[in-house]
Amino acid sequence: MLNRISGVILAGGANKRFGGKTKANIIVKGETIISRIIFTISDLFDEKIIVTNRPEEFRGFTHCKIIKDLYFKAGPLGGIHAALKSLSGDAIFVFAGDMPFLDRIIINDQINEFNRNEYDVLIPKIGKLIEPLHAIYRKSVLEDLEKFLFEGTNRAVRDFLLELNVGYFQVSETDTNRSAFTNINSPSDISELIF
Repeated sequence: MLNRISGVILAGGANKRFGGKTKANIIVKGETIISRIIFTISDLFDEKIIVTNRPEEFRGFTHCKIIKDLYFKAGPLGGIHAALKSLSGDAIFVFAGDMPFLDRIIINDQINEFNRNEYDVLIPKIGKLIEPLHAIYRKSVLEDLEKFLFEGTNRAVRDFLLELNVGYFQVSETDTNRSAFTNINSPSDISELIF
């Protein structure tokens, strides 16, 4: 495992637009999103963690550590916090559980960039868009995150990032790269992708 980084899949959320169905379990091109993610990252990380408040839905992923949020209704930050808290290594590479087309080359390049620098967080940037749920978070941010979650009602990832030493990993604007950051927000996003 490079730099003792764990791969983390955030598979929580209310998923209201999907009638409460967990987005990570939605089928895209014949396979669940979470299966696609795990296949892509399987040999990049020794430790793989699924953060979910519905652990029964992921029982079959015996090669993954399955953990629950410790801060509830905290959105993605709650999942990031739970993963950092359970971490035995140095950092986590966080993936949103609704990103079906992750790219191993981008992930590898991002890990290499992180290893060359001392950022608290490394976030990819494609054009003017940043992807904080395809990012590497150093374990050392845990104390700041707990303070942020405990002291306020603000649960925005981008606001938390303002307090950290954040690096941006520039990704070329190509169709393939844009596809790697596709996330599924509503049923209309996948209507053309399901068999």
